[in-house]
Amino acid sequence: MSDAAASDHLYAVTVVGHDRPGIIAETTARLAELGLNLEDSTMTLLRGHFAMTLICAGAAGGRDIEDALAPLTIDRSLRVTVAEVPAESGPTPGGSPWVLTVHGGDRTGIVSAVVAEVAAVRGNITDLTTRLAGDLYLLVAEIDVPAEADVTALEAAVERVASELGVQATLRRVDIDEL
Repeated sequence: MSDAAASDHLYAVTVVGHDRPGIIAETTARLAELGLNLEDSTMTLLRGHFAMTLICAGAAGGRDIEDALAPLTIDRSLRVTVAEVPAESGPTPGGSPWVLTVHGGDRTGIVSAVVAEVAAVRGNITDLTTRLAGDLYLLVAEIDVPAEADVTALEAAVERVASELGVQATLRRVDIDEL
């Protein structure tokens, strides 16, 4: 790590609100003007609402970032938050990557019931997407399953919960190249 990188701070920047063209371009341009490096990001549309989280690093302060992004919020269609995050945050991957898919008729509690089984073996969900198309509900989660976890028992628990909910679930190991 260079001396400059050692003094960098990490920030989580979220932008949420009504979608319109140019949000990503405007946000990232303002961050680049501050010398911030975009290290990780995710963006999606949720029923016509824009949602983006960026992790960026640089010497700029949180207040400088808030000031630079303030024009995005002038018309009140977007909300921006900035928070400093520790350089070493979250669980350290050490297990194996798996993909969990769940699909079936929509009903309350699908996500909480299925992910509780992952949490019970100390699995870490690294990405989760859900979609509702009519009455069909789809959940796709990338998870890191710890080496000491009993995957056979996890698969059985997920299948049991899915059956109780009237949905179908599959858990499959993936090569890191697939992710």
